[in-house]
Amino acid sequence: MSTLSAQSSGQFSIGGDLPVYRLGFGAMRVTGDGIWGEPADPAEAKRTLARLPELGINFIDTADSYGPEVSERLINEVLHPYKGLVIATKGGLTRPGPSQWVPNGRPEYLRQQVTSSLKRLGVERIDLWQLHRIDPKVPQADQFEVIAAMQKEGLIRHIGLSEVSVADIKAAQKVFTVVTVQNEYNLANRKSEDVLDYCEAQGIGFIPWFPLAAGSLAKPGSVLDSIAKRHGASPSQIALVWLLRRSPVMLPIPGTGKVKHLEQNVAAADIKLSDADFEELTALSRLAANENA
Repeated sequence: MSTLSAQSSGQFSIGGDLPVYRLGFGAMRVTGDGIWGEPADPAEAKRTLARLPELGINFIDTADSYGPEVSERLINEVLHPYKGLVIATKGGLTRPGPSQWVPNGRPEYLRQQVTSSLKRLGVERIDLWQLHRIDPKVPQADQFEVIAAMQKEGLIRHIGLSEVSVADIKAAQKVFTVVTVQNEYNLANRKSEDVLDYCEAQGIGFIPWFPLAAGSLAKPGSVLDSIAKRHGASPSQIALVWLLRRSPVMLPIPGTGKVKHLEQNVAAADIKLSDADFEELTALSRLAANENA
């Protein structure tokens, strides 16, 4: 019997010098409802974080806006000094209330948030800092230039973007090296297909958020459901396996605040899809994505 480990997902080197196992962890769900306030079960949330290194997960994605501040603080409490772990965080969204997200790309705000994240995480430099959203109300160049300045100052090691187009990435690449892109992407939503293809060609890590969503593809009796049953797995596990197979630059970060769900996600790394299963899911996914477009 194999040991449950994210190592089975393979490796990717972020920025060429930060090797991580491709199956990571999104730390959004260790907060309260609406990604607001403390988790409903703080002890379970902390147990979930503590289980990450035991399961071989060494890439953890968070943001200053998760809580806000709660996720970063819990990561520090449970996992600092992060031996062998890459902690990525994000900034650029403000939180007026539960389930509310408002971009703020003013340079002074981005700098303030980087400084605050450094303190909350207890580090002198953030391994991977990602612009959570490009603020349409602030000139792109102003946002990119302050991020590049913070990298030159040694506050940030590597830079990523979130919810961007290929054109956005190319604009940013004129100012700094983009090492990751985090866009919504899953079996039922492939609107970022061109972004993924560009990232793969450029060697940029692609972090799909909302990775387990499968929509109508997961209904009982569906192809996804039948493939899952053949593997003794859940549809969400197969959706995760499909992502890992889809591209070598894919870095899924399924998140949860429960140890049981975490272990189920990691178990997916050991599932091997046949070529026929992968192609059938890919074709159905393309149809579903077109219907949802």
